Amino acid sequence: MPLIPEEPQIHESAQGPRVTPASGRTAPTPRPVPGPRSAAPSRPGRPGPQRPTPPVQRTPRDVAPAKPGPSGPATATAAAAAGPQIQLIPASAGGAIDAAEEAVDLLLDSGRAPGDVLVITTGAQHPWAEHELSFGEAAYWAQHDAGDDVFYTDAAIADRAGSRPVVVVALNGDPDSAATVLPLANSRAEALLIVCGDPQQINSALAAGV
Repeated sequence: MPLIPEEPQIHESAQGPRVTPASGRTAPTPRPVPGPRSAAPSRPGRPGPQRPTPPVQRTPRDVAPAKPGPSGPATATAAAAAGPQIQLIPASAGGAIDAAEEAVDLLLDSGRAPGDVLVITTGAQHPWAEHELSFGEAAYWAQHDAGDDVFYTDAAIADRAGSRPVVVVALNGDPDSAATVLPLANSRAEALLIVCGDPQQINSALAAGV
């Protein structure tokens, strides 16, 4: 009778399946199955979902609209149509130039730029104008065109001068000259007209429609 080969020994490690699952296999329970995440808090420094609306977006609805008013150009046009402000400085014919000089000094001390001021005399020329004209009319009017200093001129040639914010008139000549020079000076003054002379002459000229 032939010998039956012995059954191979079964080592303990190779025995039947154990209850504990082998490493690497997916078990049905101990590990949670990945699924939809719950809402996680936002990261520090990162804006959350409820970001406040910038206040600038609400400004047009929160602030009441401004009431309409006159625009800048319209106001300037109205002021120009009304004419410049007129100031009277009583002075005799002999003291009119000195009064005009004091007026110019006050204007410059108050902050007016020298190029804003035009001075017109009705009699003898201002010493500055007389001195500058000695160098020729071209150099004289070039200083006017530069517009960076007080300009002195005579009523006889003042129509060549351009407009400036302030015009100062010295009535140092013929008493009747006020009626002629004041309309011209008024047309050249953009904001302020200062007249130095006899108040009666000035009021008569103003009453005539200056």
